[in-house]
Amino acid sequence: MSMPPAFHQTSWRQVGHRRETESQRWIRYTLGELAKLPNATASPSGTAMTLLSLCFTAFENKALDSSWFGGKRSALQRLYDLDQGPLSALAEVHRQRRDLLRRACSRHTRRQRLLRPEDLRHVLVDDAHGLLYCYVPKVACTNWKRVLLALGGRARGDPRAIPAHEAHAPGRLRSLADFSPAEINRRLRAYLAFLFVREPFERLASAYRSKLARPYSAAFQRRYGARIVRRLRPRPAPDALARGHDVRFAEFLAYLLDPRTRRDEPFNEHWERAHALCHPCRLRYDVVGKFETLAEDAAFVLGLAGAPGLRFPAPPPRAPAAAARDQAARLFRDISPFYQRRLFGLYRMDFLLFNYSAPAYLRLR
Repeated sequence: MSMPPAFHQTSWRQVGHRRETESQRWIRYTLGELAKLPNATASPSGTAMTLLSLCFTAFENKALDSSWFGGKRSALQRLYDLDQGPLSALAEVHRQRRDLLRRACSRHTRRQRLLRPEDLRHVLVDDAHGLLYCYVPKVACTNWKRVLLALGGRARGDPRAIPAHEAHAPGRLRSLADFSPAEINRRLRAYLAFLFVREPFERLASAYRSKLARPYSAAFQRRYGARIVRRLRPRPAPDALARGHDVRFAEFLAYLLDPRTRRDEPFNEHWERAHALCHPCRLRYDVVGKFETLAEDAAFVLGLAGAPGLRFPAPPPRAPAAAARDQAARLFRDISPFYQRRLFGLYRMDFLLFNYSAPAYLRLR
């Protein structure tokens, strides 16, 4: 099913009568397309599920109603207020990121499958502050989960005091996928949605180091490392086959590029592409934070949430950030240009959507 004409052109700022007109137009288009489906009348439940899935496409539809928040200004309203007056330098950066993401989505995505409820499991919900946060592993997601626990009153005191295992414990934070379709759509309309991203290959190198190259990830290595060894080594040593503890970076990349990997199961979230986890061309994100400017962007989000006094756990200083780039460059140095090009193709959409340039160390020609 194709998108209605000019669907991607509606600005998030548009409110009132025109926004309602666009929403009604989208519903009319959807119903018209559903009527064309084979057996539409014979399978009402299937038709309803298709309509429900289409309603999950919330790209153009944001509401500025404060009734959910006891008449107080919501985080989304605070962002809207900022956008109506003279912009600070940081607010201007975030406006430009929103606009760039919207243009990139329009330019580089055409026909996409419909969203399913399980596609929303990475989007965490803070009802008290009207926030939707899509977490991307290896982009400060542990600290953001700590902050959400503190904001929601589920953890007292300094977010840094919350153990990592508690932040990641199942059930501690609700996902958007936990709600009914009507509740999902209402939150998509009324809440401030944000995500944090990172230079794709630095994130990939970080995932390799923390999950496959360090001894404290034994369970992860047994699951994924042993699988990589079994698939790629002609005569693996029994110890490596059992423990998966010595996977080389080149083997890890070969595993990612092997068509069987994604055919067997989805990528693990630690190396899945950010756009595949958060669907930024189908969900409207109001703030795109970056790992490279984590402190400033986190403070911006917390200010919008009405919690400027809550301190985000200290991000890495600039020197370790530069070291992360150097480590990624060293890992990729021994990868052939052929595999570098293929890997860049695999992660290309993350580079395009979030305005990252190809790293200088890549040999793409």
